[in-house]
Order: sequence, then structure tokens, then C-alpha cells
Amino acid sequence: MKKELSGGCGIAMLAFTLIIIIFGIIAVFSMRADGEAGEGFLGLMVLIFLLSPFIYWGYLLLYKSLHPGEPVKLTKNAIRYGSAGLIVFGALMVWAIHTNNHAEKTPKPITEIAQEPKEPKDSVVITEVMEGDPYQELDELIGLESVKEEVHTLANFAKIQQQRKAQGLKVPKMSFHLVFTGSPGTGKTTVARIVARIYKDLGILKSGHTVETDRSGLVAEYVGQTAIKTNAVIDSALNGVLFIDEAYALVPQNASNDYGQEAISTLLKRMEDDRDKLVVIIAGYPNEMKRFIDSNPGLQSRFTRYINFPDYTDQELFDIFQLYLNKNQYSITDDAAQLLKDNLNYVVAHKTKNFGNARYVRNIFERAVEQQANRLSAKRSISDDELSLLTKEDIENAFKARK
Repeated sequence: MKKELSGGCGIAMLAFTLIIIIFGIIAVFSMRADGEAGEGFLGLMVLIFLLSPFIYWGYLLLYKSLHPGEPVKLTKNAIRYGSAGLIVFGALMVWAIHTNNHAEKTPKPITEIAQEPKEPKDSVVITEVMEGDPYQELDELIGLESVKEEVHTLANFAKIQQQRKAQGLKVPKMSFHLVFTGSPGTGKTTVARIVARIYKDLGILKSGHTVETDRSGLVAEYVGQTAIKTNAVIDSALNGVLFIDEAYALVPQNASNDYGQEAISTLLKRMEDDRDKLVVIIAGYPNEMKRFIDSNPGLQSRFTRYINFPDYTDQELFDIFQLYLNKNQYSITDDAAQLLKDNLNYVVAHKTKNFGNARYVRNIFERAVEQQANRLSAKRSISDDELSLLTKEDIENAFKARK
């Protein structure tokens, strides 16, 4: 009875370890799809090492039940089957790792890539400080005269207050946080970057970089994660400007238990705790931003300076198109320029709330360049002038493609 019990325990221990090792091998093969077979193999080796006492005691109990009274030793069958098992195991692992490496180097077919679900990326962009004079860049912007005046007034006020402070005079408390209101494509992000550099020039900020984000960069999907996510973005903006585009989306209309409120609470606390090294600029449509600010007394007290960004006129949009031409070494025929002016005049006269302003013009420019490429692709010989010239046909087709 004792001999049968010992043998049964030995068989059970060996079977237990064999099953675990088999599952480990299956796991390694399943990890090939993710290119992680190498890591899986290392994990399996560690597992086998941890299971080695079970293998030893299982064999010991089984041997004693079959050969009572004899000293324990490896039998020929144990050596034969063990060696065969190790060879098969090694061959499987080598093949798994080899095909894993091959899969890593072999690009997926385009059809597979298209079918893969794409995870949404957080909208967080860090813009480092560029060289140059921010005041000059501000003045060289097309249009936005009222915006330039507001920024210069803010800069002059901050400059004089800094001088008063240096002379030991009393300085009234002032907020450098800003609210930018206006339609899309009116230069809010560009001016925010310039303001950050002006603040650095005045000594208000040490770095002057800009961290640009929106709701997706601050709000998480699960309870308790939004504060962590928001704090991480704020940490990256310290000594610079945090620019939140479409900030009103943090407080959706008719939405209860939305995580955006957690982001706002976190932001307000950090604006107070880090008031000497954090400037926040929020942006969006005028009415939506008013609703957003009015939704929270903390926002009302911290955001007191508003700068409105007017829509561009048709002439300003034409000048922006000319700017794209010059930057990219293109020119335009006279009849194409006239067609562009006429179309922009019509578009501005019939624009909707969501009109993209400078973004719309950039899109027209890109479409015009594409149409030029289509027109020239059929020609065998193309001159340098032709490569740089946009015609009336290109502009006409660009507007058609945009619709």
C-alpha cells in the first residue's frame, strides 16, 4: 500500500509539472504574434527552474515505488526519454524564436494594417521655444490687429510692473492667464506660442515652451485616472504655457457625472499651487467659452483677461495663400489669382460658424498643388517654371475637390 501511494504521488507530481510546462510552451507560441516569444522563453526557463524540485521529488518517489531498497539513480529509460524531451523542447523554442524574429522584420500586408483597430492618441503637443524676436513675429502676422494691440498692452503692463517690483514699489496682483475666443483657424495657437516666448522675455516664465492639448489629453476613461492624467500634462507645462484648445469640451452641455469636472478641479488647484511657474491659456468659440467660464467660480476668478480673434477677411485669406506660395516656392498666374480672390470673397460672404479661416486656405493650397501634380504628370518634359506655377485650372479644381 505504501509503495502504491508513493508511486501515485510521484506520478501526480511529474504530471503536474508536465502540464504546466506544456501550457508554458503554448504561451510562448501565442506570444509570437506580438513579437515577444523571446521574453516568453525566458519566463518559461525560470518556471522550469522553479519546478525542478517537483520534478526531482516526483522522480524520487516513482523510482522508490518501482525499485524498493535500491539507491536512486537515473534509469536508461529516464535518460532516453528525458534527452528526447529536451531535444524536442529545444527545437520548438528555437523555431518559435526564429519565426518570432522573422515576423518582427516582415511588414504586415497593407490590408491587415487597415483592418487593425487604431487606438486614439492623446492630443498633447509640446512646442519648444524657437529662436527669434517674438514681438516681431507677432507684428508680422497677417491681420489680427486687435489681437496684436491686446498682446502688446499686456506685455507693456507686465514690463512696467516688473520694473516697479525691482524698485521696491508695490505691485498689484495680476493674472497672466488668458482666454482666447474665436473661430477655428484664426491664429490662437500661433499667438499662444508667441505669448509664451514674450512671458519668458519678461521674466514671468523661465522656459517659455508651450504644451498644447484639449479634452482628450486631460480626461481619462475611468474613475480616478483623470487627475493623474491632468497632473502629468501640467507637470510638462511648468515654467511654460499650458494651452487648452476647445476648453469648453471639459464641461459638456447636459452631461452629468462627466470626468471633465475632475480635470477642471485638478487644473484650478495646480494653478494656485504653481501660480509662479504656470500660465494657462484656454481657447474656443466665444459663446461656448462664456458658458464654460460661468460654470465654475474658480474659473471666473482666474480667467479675467479675454482676447477675441476675429475671422479673417477675404483679402487676408488671399494674403495667407500668398504666404503659403512664397514659403513653398510656388507662384500663381494672374487669372488664377483673380479666380482665387473671387472664390474667397464668395466663401467669406457665405461662411458658417465652423468656417476654418486659415485652415481652409491651407487646405485649398494643398489641393491646388495636388491638382497641379495631376495636370503635369501626363507630360514627359516639365520645365522648372511649370513645376512652380499654379494655373487657373489648378485653383478651379482645388475648390471643386474641397467641396
